[in-house]
Amino acid sequence: MMLRSNHPTERKGTETVTGRMIDQEVERLTPQLIEDRRYFHQHPELAFHEENTARVVAERLRELGLEVRTGVGRTGVVGVLRGGRPGRTVLLRADMDALPIEEENDVPYRSQNPGVMHACGHDAHTAILLGVATVLAGMREEIAGNVTFAFQPAEEIVSGAKEMIEAGAMADPPVDACFGLHVWQNLPVGVIGVRSGPLMASGDVFRAVIRGRGAHAAEPHRGIDATLIASQTVVTLQSLVSREVPPLESAVVTVGQLHAGTASNIIASHAELEGTVRTFDKEVRRHLSERVPALIRSIAEAMGAEAEVEYSFGVPATVNDPAMTEIVRAAAAEVVGSENVVEATPTMGSEDMSFFLEAAPGCYFFVGSSNEGTGKTFGHHHPRFDIDEQVLPIGVETLIRATLAYLNGSD
Repeated sequence: MMLRSNHPTERKGTETVTGRMIDQEVERLTPQLIEDRRYFHQHPELAFHEENTARVVAERLRELGLEVRTGVGRTGVVGVLRGGRPGRTVLLRADMDALPIEEENDVPYRSQNPGVMHACGHDAHTAILLGVATVLAGMREEIAGNVTFAFQPAEEIVSGAKEMIEAGAMADPPVDACFGLHVWQNLPVGVIGVRSGPLMASGDVFRAVIRGRGAHAAEPHRGIDATLIASQTVVTLQSLVSREVPPLESAVVTVGQLHAGTASNIIASHAELEGTVRTFDKEVRRHLSERVPALIRSIAEAMGAEAEVEYSFGVPATVNDPAMTEIVRAAAAEVVGSENVVEATPTMGSEDMSFFLEAAPGCYFFVGSSNEGTGKTFGHHHPRFDIDEQVLPIGVETLIRATLAYLNGSD
């Protein structure tokens, strides 16, 4: 059973045009939500290869009478529901792609695609958004405005949102606001995490090639040791966070790859580094984008080598609009009770939902999906990741209530 408020004052405005309560509609739909989630889990597809997922989604949206566009951002799908009265447009987003992971769960809905797995919950997100579309399509005459359903590819490589936006996903009709959610293993099922302002960090990438001079390991004075220079670089980069980022701001500089040398008795002539930079603040992001390349080059020069550095901006920070966050907070309280709505803890992980939130005010929130009692506790991107499926109706109802509150509410 879903956790929800028992306060009568929090139950206002929940009847549909047919007189049925939203929660009753969602409860009726729950078996279909589970079936959908398990189907997508069994048939995972990697970024920009979500052909089957996109086909199924498009067919379902057409059956609901929505205006459907496919191939939006390569494999993205957009469905538009036009309400019975004029008004604003809200975009709801779900990501569809899976990860290159071999699933270790022994469950009937285990992945049937070797080496590919929904290990982050995108199967749940897709099922949830189809559920939202189903319920809202049944009450379209009561809706003031429009709902754009964006089923996005390639979140795992943080590319799909930008491509969908560039392909016009937010243009027809023009989007005024947006909502999205993520099932979240750091919270137990029945708890929803909401936060105004920065929720997830920006994510940028740097690559460097350090060119020294090779020599015999017994004669290091005849060479310029690229391995030593690379090692010094890895250590010194941490000083950017400890000494150049304001203490009350957050930043992470991580070198995830270091390749150097060919044998134990050879001074390496070159080394390659690759890393990531994460932060919430735009000014800190700008500062580090200048200082990381400068520091790598200066260390190499000081030690007699040269360094070529590429710095690529990835995704901006995921930042929630205060007013839109309060809409979600109120909707979540109606579904799980205010005592189960918590302040979400920011994470240095990145999300390309940030591009939608840059284009229109909105809120991205976390819906608890773990359950210690059933062993559904493995984290995102783990080969044994799995969710408590009670999260599905909770996610559906919360998105529905937030959408209706925004569209049918006052400015």
